[in-house]
Amino acid sequence: MELYVCPSTLAEGYSTYSPKALRQLFGEKEVSPFLDLDFEKDVHREEVANNMKRVSVSGAQEKMSAIVENGKLRLTDKTEISTHLLKPAPLDYGLKVRKMIPANEHLTMQIASQVYGILTAANGLCFDKKCRPIYVTKRFDILSDGSKTQMEDLAAIIGRNEQTDGKYYKYEGCYQEIAESIKSHVPSWPVAIERFFQLLVFNYIYANGDAHMKNFSIQILNNECILAPAYDLMNTSLHLDGDDLGLQGGLFRSGWRSEVYERTGHPCRTDYEEFGRIIGIPASRIKRIITQFQTIPQEAISLISRSFLDDKSKRSYLRIISERTARFCRQSEI
Repeated sequence: MELYVCPSTLAEGYSTYSPKALRQLFGEKEVSPFLDLDFEKDVHREEVANNMKRVSVSGAQEKMSAIVENGKLRLTDKTEISTHLLKPAPLDYGLKVRKMIPANEHLTMQIASQVYGILTAANGLCFDKKCRPIYVTKRFDILSDGSKTQMEDLAAIIGRNEQTDGKYYKYEGCYQEIAESIKSHVPSWPVAIERFFQLLVFNYIYANGDAHMKNFSIQILNNECILAPAYDLMNTSLHLDGDDLGLQGGLFRSGWRSEVYERTGHPCRTDYEEFGRIIGIPASRIKRIITQFQTIPQEAISLISRSFLDDKSKRSYLRIISERTARFCRQSEI
């Protein structure tokens, strides 16, 4: 397999990770994007299964812990603290174009970071022995000295769990609840709440229908609570049909919806403008964030074209976000 773009930053002219990618993803260590593993071959199934027991599994996508050794990523054993997570294509054959899931997550994370300036977990792709893409992300809760920072997802902070709220507890509630928790736990909440709002709009435009409560976290860094970097961003509409939003309760505690939302079944910028106002963001800052999503930036289109999605999935990805952008730009009277 030959590479022509960096499998992390998608910069052209690289046959391996670019210097920028190595710095962000591996602390400047020289690391090969090619693994000595075949994730779907019988010989590795026991190793992979044992490794997966030590990492929480979200939905259908398997996550495995890994470290860098001798210039390559490898799975950890039970005595080691992982520095990275690997996510191959899930084996759930009910998902459309399941083999594109690692490339989808990688592309969506890169667009969030490079185009919109959203703080994300460092990420890239690597490839197994069969040249199948595997999503790799650096654990931001593990510091350079190997110590682990304290981190809680918003489901835990709000107090939702499977025992009391049922199997689908992470999809319960509304985004206003998350905003209120951020404001009550993060001292520098005005900055954090804008980051949260921008991410919420991004998730709508880029069709991340899995933006549930466990996909937002607060961590303690330098003795201060902060909003953790974004993670698990993906255009889920490529793989399954679902709702526009990841939480069943939608944006507001009250269940308020704009006239456009009530009429069409899809939110528009009016819904997000009102949400920004309710959670305490100044009108000028709401406008600045909303304006970012009025059109699809050319840089995003270029990243899609250079991504590791196949050609059909690239066209579908662009069509989906074009449709979302058109929906978003509608307005109604509050």
